[in-house]
This record gives sequence, C-alpha cells and structure tokens, in this order.
Amino acid sequence: MSLRRAAIPIVLTAAIGVTAHSHVAAAADSADSGPPIVTISVPEALSAQAELGQKTYEANCVSCHGRNAAGRDGVAPPLVHVLYEPGHHDDESFQRAVARGVRTHHWRFGDMPPVEGLTQDDVAAIVAYVRELQRANGIW
Repeated sequence: MSLRRAAIPIVLTAAIGVTAHSHVAAAADSADSGPPIVTISVPEALSAQAELGQKTYEANCVSCHGRNAAGRDGVAPPLVHVLYEPGHHDDESFQRAVARGVRTHHWRFGDMPPVEGLTQDDVAAIVAYVRELQRANGIW
C-alpha cells in the first residue's frame, strides 16, 4: 500500500474529530443553542458556599451544563438529575470530572474535557451549589 493511500484514513479520522469538536464547541458557545433539558426549581436562599459555587459555576460550567445545572439539549446533561445524586456520583466524582474529564457513559453528548483553572475548593463550592439545587428538586 502506498504512503499516500495509508494516510487517507488518518486524515479522515482527524477531520472528523476536528469537525465533531468544533460542532460541540460552537454549540456550547451559542447562547441560543441547547435549550434546558429539565425544569429546575431554585431555592429561595443558598448557603454561603453554594452562592460562591453558583458564581464559579456560572463562570465555568453554564456554557455547557446550562443555567441552574438544567443541562443543554444537544450540548451537555443536567446535573440536577437522579444520575448525579451523591449515592451514584459522590462529590469526588465531580472533582475527578473537572480534573481529568469524563468519557461518555450515561448520556450521548460525547466526552467532557477537563476544566482548566479550577481548584479543588472551587469544585467543592460548585458541588455545594449543585447539591442544594438537587435537594430543592427532590433529588437526594
């Protein structure tokens, strides 16, 4: 087989990967794409840590997981969902997801890349926010 012919599958695979990544990034960046997947009841008040987590979430997670962790159709799953209750995804699961990324397993949104620039304390605050939203919505 010629070198030129052998390179075709590699080039096609790379092109498909770039196209898929670009599609996900474009969807996540578009304010109009990805309507919420679930309806969320927001508690009247949040703890101080959850308020900090809400701000950190909005700066780092909202573009994919949506406002109030309701998910975004075609982009990323809701975190206010029974799959993310502490008995199934404990707080450490969120830490690992942010630090290492996640291979798709429950949903068909594709892999989640690691999130750069967040400390363990930042993620703990985000988890506090998500957990308070979960409780307000009868999860957990």
